[in-house]
Amino acid sequence: MTSLTVAALQLPLGSSDEGENIAAVSALVEQAAGQGAQVILPPELFSGPYFCREEKDAFFALARPTAQHPSVVAMQALAARLKVAIPTSFFERDGHHYYNTLAMIDADGQIIGTYRKSHIPDGPGYEEKFYFRPGNDGFKVWDVFGARIGIGICWDQWYPEVARCLALMGAQVLFYPTAIGSEPKDAGMDTSRMWRRAMVGHAVSNCMPVVAANRIGNEGGQRFYGHSFICDEWGDMVEALGADETGTLVTTFDLEVARRHRASWGFFRDRRPQLYGRIAEDI
Repeated sequence: MTSLTVAALQLPLGSSDEGENIAAVSALVEQAAGQGAQVILPPELFSGPYFCREEKDAFFALARPTAQHPSVVAMQALAARLKVAIPTSFFERDGHHYYNTLAMIDADGQIIGTYRKSHIPDGPGYEEKFYFRPGNDGFKVWDVFGARIGIGICWDQWYPEVARCLALMGAQVLFYPTAIGSEPKDAGMDTSRMWRRAMVGHAVSNCMPVVAANRIGNEGGQRFYGHSFICDEWGDMVEALGADETGTLVTTFDLEVARRHRASWGFFRDRRPQLYGRIAEDI
């Protein structure tokens, strides 16, 4: 298959009712599937409000083992019924360890693998190190609908190393589920343009499409700015939503066209990995 139809979902997820948030995501998954989407990306940690805004022991109760998490269970059933793949972000509990994890759910409803977020932020409004261990199981790519996709989670999206590693593993499209918005330390700071540009840079330097899904809405004074988008292998915006829009973004990519574009630019041909040792050293 040389084509792949992808979707990104954007919506508010501030309800304290887990079932309500999952139902809202499910409705948009259905909508995207009805538009022909094969791989449908919801935002990061979509089963509830972004609890990492503050440090509270009580929020550890939101974590469950992969197979028991309500987000995963619901998306498995939906994927099997609609015959779509759904990268599903959730709060994982594994024994005494806690992770920000993504379950890759295939079109038969099966979990074909998981990825634990590698880069964990720590700052006002984004206190993730209090909750999550960094994943150490490496970056992951998956084969779905005859294509290979790579996925990073939120803070991972700022690192060009992640995108390049996924590309070197054969990824043809990059996906980033996200929860990002205002910065409590600086009310005047708007990172939405930087956020988009960083990922568009991954599309340009790896010559492949990028799909990013973010939440919207005000949660405890922190405003999530949306701006979910899909860009092509040139870094051109194909589909995009604004700061307050709920909806789905759906587009079809010809992966053979992207492959030829990638080959013609020679970025992978001209790499000099023997010179890049400094990147792997601690500062």
